[in-house]
Amino acid sequence: MKTVLEVITATTDYFRKHGVESPRLNAEHLLAQAMGLKRLDLYMAFDRPLDEALLAPLREKVKLRGAGHPLQHLMGSWEFCGREFLCDPRALIPRPETEQLVEMLVKLGKSNPPARIADVGTGSGVIAISLALEFPAARIEATDLSSGALALARENAARLCPDHGPSFLEGDLLAPIEPGLDWVVANLPYVTTAEMAALSREVGHDPALALDGGTDGLGQIRRLIPAALEKLLPGGLLALEAGCAHADGLRSLLETAGFTRIEVLPDHAGLNRFALAYHG
Repeated sequence: MKTVLEVITATTDYFRKHGVESPRLNAEHLLAQAMGLKRLDLYMAFDRPLDEALLAPLREKVKLRGAGHPLQHLMGSWEFCGREFLCDPRALIPRPETEQLVEMLVKLGKSNPPARIADVGTGSGVIAISLALEFPAARIEATDLSSGALALARENAARLCPDHGPSFLEGDLLAPIEPGLDWVVANLPYVTTAEMAALSREVGHDPALALDGGTDGLGQIRRLIPAALEKLLPGGLLALEAGCAHADGLRSLLETAGFTRIEVLPDHAGLNRFALAYHG
């Protein structure tokens, strides 16, 4: 029988040959899940022998990962803001940049907690659910055009905040939501249509609806900005994640619509990715 270390080494080599980024990390994630361990626990089990009952299903996942299937889909869940969210092809895989947006909002809300929040294009629900857990007294409504994404979001809410979860509504942008919002938050598609063909094979497993932002990447965001102004209370906040090339375009759209106190903020890589703007 092969040992843990032998399986990690062989899987890492296989992933490297098949162009998988961070091959050792991917190998460790898949093996740890198969063994029911945390990844770092593998380092205390390098000499443990592994039987065929464990290795057979692992091999299938290794083949899929080598063929470009995302690690997150093969794992079935992924961590976001310290919590495990179900993750599958029905919605966009949660990104670290979106965690940063949530962290900004949590910090802003500590001194003045919002009473009503809308999360537009909620996908798997990571933003809405994270905010529901941070602001349990808030009324949170989340929208999406995809019934599949909304089903996944409801599954995540049932696991993580069954007693005070968001309301999930199918519809276009803010159309299903009544005015009177304190915050509108959105991570809408911002990849240009031309860029779609050049995305990595892993990103290609995400729904196109959650990625394609039109000719300039701002198609859905351009529609949301004036709609948000109509639904926000005076002093209300619109918080957006967008592409790192969109800073100037975002600021112009927000100013033209009538938003004030506009901030364009960088992500941890120093790339301008977030916009915070206030109504009045």
